[in-house]
Amino acid sequence: MQNTSRKRNTPRPAGPKTAARSNNSKGRQAGSGKNYERRSSGSGRYFSDKQHKKRNTPAKAASEEDDGLVRLNKFVANSGVCSRREADKFIEAGLVTVNGKIVTELGTKVSPTDDIRFSGERLKGEKKVYIVMNKPKNFVTTTSDPHAEKTVMELISNELCKERVFPVGRLDKATTGVLMFTNDGNLAEKLTHPSYHVRKIYYVTLDKNLKKADFDAILDGITLEDGPIAADALSYVNGMQSEVGIEIHSGRNRIVRRIFEHLGYKVKKLDMVFFAGLTKKNLRRGQWRFLTDEEINHLMMGAFE
Repeated sequence: MQNTSRKRNTPRPAGPKTAARSNNSKGRQAGSGKNYERRSSGSGRYFSDKQHKKRNTPAKAASEEDDGLVRLNKFVANSGVCSRREADKFIEAGLVTVNGKIVTELGTKVSPTDDIRFSGERLKGEKKVYIVMNKPKNFVTTTSDPHAEKTVMELISNELCKERVFPVGRLDKATTGVLMFTNDGNLAEKLTHPSYHVRKIYYVTLDKNLKKADFDAILDGITLEDGPIAADALSYVNGMQSEVGIEIHSGRNRIVRRIFEHLGYKVKKLDMVFFAGLTKKNLRRGQWRFLTDEEINHLMMGAFE
């Protein structure tokens, strides 16, 4: 990826479609034959390696209960139904019962031997499964939607994956690329929570060239209807100023599209090429595979880059 960007730290391993990043903070605009790179801090500041490491260190996980009990939302999430945050919503909606009684109070603790049911079906621990897919266009990222013609769950074979998995995060219907699935609610929580600064890179095709002033504005930060936002890094691709790579850790709804639309651009194509260290290498659109043990270990250690 030929690029013009602003650095906030030393280069990290490049994702797909990205070229090796330079430490040189000076240079010319893309297309002139030379490149420079900047990374945004969101406030125009620069960060040292030590600062970056501190900034990207995941928050400490809550200590395990020592009384043999676990929170109900954690039990539901670990059963492969959903993420822990989604479990809270289901509990409040009265969809979860414990020993025959509906429980709606968040923070309720349960024993693994309790009869815990979701929509009438008893939950039990399942083998943890981790999948990466190259999501095709026109598939909705949801476990079920009666109004959707096609969902990403239809692409996962029940014969090859017998466990109930759910998508981690959300790619909108028109967005393609890297999409992870799991039944590990704890890991899904970490991968979707902004405090963990999970690295995501999108390849964006615009309807017109991205102006240098708008390029800088995206890095320095703009204000949308739901608050300020700044890209972590931004690059022109292959000398084409209508094609850019954007790195961002925010999980806000349709955030990449809204950034460019706010500045008067239409996103013609949006492709997630890198998520938490995972890529779509060797996967055609609609294909998926189980993660390798090495990939799983990296995610468990919090190596989301």
